Amino acid sequence: MLSIFDYGIIIAVLLITLYFGLRYAKNQKSTEAYFSAKGRVPSWAIGMSLLATLISSVTFLGYPAEGYANNWILLVQGLMVPIVLLGTVWFIVPLYRKVIGLSTYEYFEKRFGNFARYYSSIAFVLRQFSGMGTVLYLLAVALSSMTNINTYWIILVVGSIIVIVNLLGGIEAVIWLDVFQGFMLFASGILCLLVIIFSVNGGFPEVWRVASENGRTGFGPYDLDFTRLTFIVMAINGAFYAVQKYGTDQTVIQRYLTARSDKSAIRASLMGILLTVPVWSLFMFIGTALFVYYTQQPLPDDIGPNSVFPYFIMTQLPVGVVGFILAAMISAAICSLSADLNSLAAVGIEDYYKKLRPEKVDNEYLRASRWMVAIAGVISMIIGFIYVELGSESILGIIFTLYAIFSGGIVGIFLLGIFTERANRQGINIAIIVCVLFTAYAFLTSTEIEFRGNTFLLLDLGKYNFTHNKMMLGVYSHLVVIGVGYLASLFFPKPELDSNLYYKGWKRNRRLDRERGIES
Repeated sequence: MLSIFDYGIIIAVLLITLYFGLRYAKNQKSTEAYFSAKGRVPSWAIGMSLLATLISSVTFLGYPAEGYANNWILLVQGLMVPIVLLGTVWFIVPLYRKVIGLSTYEYFEKRFGNFARYYSSIAFVLRQFSGMGTVLYLLAVALSSMTNINTYWIILVVGSIIVIVNLLGGIEAVIWLDVFQGFMLFASGILCLLVIIFSVNGGFPEVWRVASENGRTGFGPYDLDFTRLTFIVMAINGAFYAVQKYGTDQTVIQRYLTARSDKSAIRASLMGILLTVPVWSLFMFIGTALFVYYTQQPLPDDIGPNSVFPYFIMTQLPVGVVGFILAAMISAAICSLSADLNSLAAVGIEDYYKKLRPEKVDNEYLRASRWMVAIAGVISMIIGFIYVELGSESILGIIFTLYAIFSGGIVGIFLLGIFTERANRQGINIAIIVCVLFTAYAFLTSTEIEFRGNTFLLLDLGKYNFTHNKMMLGVYSHLVVIGVGYLASLFFPKPELDSNLYYKGWKRNRRLDRERGIES
């Protein structure tokens, strides 16, 4: 059980969280301030915010669980992020800052029409809600096992704090809360790893030796087999994940818009990208070190991989440190979910509410934005309750699978829009329909359910079932959109495009701006 001192630290962090909402409440007088902070945030803070946005309970608990039970193969997805983005962030960031107002999916409409916009924004909403419910679930289950507090109460309290912070402080409060949480995250992760390593007889060399001998290091298997989870599968999936997250995800794109200039936004993006991978690696290695520690120490039989890290925290860390670690875990969830709520409200306002009720005064849009934050928060809590009822064996694998399924070819649409001038609205509409049919076929013929003690596929087509790993489903959906979208576009007239909407045009305009002495 936690001591009063530990509870005091957790309560203090929750109060600090609420303070951030109150601190920036006075600035939230327009939708622009509420969602983009009017350029008031420095680039280093935006970079920390990008880090905190992508780090949640999934990282804090899911990565140590995977590092304990397996090798580092799920880390491959994260390692692909800097490899892909260091060559593309230079034009993705200024492109968005120039062609959209607030919603990422405004770009899709300008490039390919309404259908592409709403398809991509709905896919974003589905992914966000599935991910937010999982974050709440992970946090609630972990804290409940440590404190014996009811999981539903944990979801309700944490979810309510997240909603209040967003309602009061908007994106500015979210970003500065992310900065606070980012430092807590680094400190807690490093502290935990050092304690584990010094607790192992033989220290780091022994950790490495035992982990290597038991298949807990490396990124294999390395064979070319798309039916299993292999290095190649994760690397391909990770390349598309990088483009999707940093090129099409509202949560990230919105951070670009808060910067004062293009250069500031690019610096922030690079900082976020380069910080995220070390944090993912840190928490994955915590799981590896825990595996070695518990080969030397007895571990209760009822402690599974998802419970090992919480069990270590509660049994091996001193009073005060436990409270700090749990506070960092709660803060990670709050920051991630705060960003999700704010981005969902932004999409709701820009892509739907303003379309249904155009030409209204800004105060009405601001009021509607706050209602959307509250509604999205309630829905997320309900999804968290459902996850608690259903339970989970490998939550990190489920998160990646859901992300792959709900990606729905969005990266394919984006890449065609950015790198081709020939792709047009008609071709993309056909590609989206084909992608939906393919995704439905692949998902139904590869998903097993249990009913009355029997396990069967949702749709069994025998030898025509989709047999590849579900991580590849998201990849194939993007490739379907790219192939079908380009070929179908050849049957329709070449579109007349704003030169800012594609890479060659952006590059040409940038060269002209430099010749004129114009800097962003």
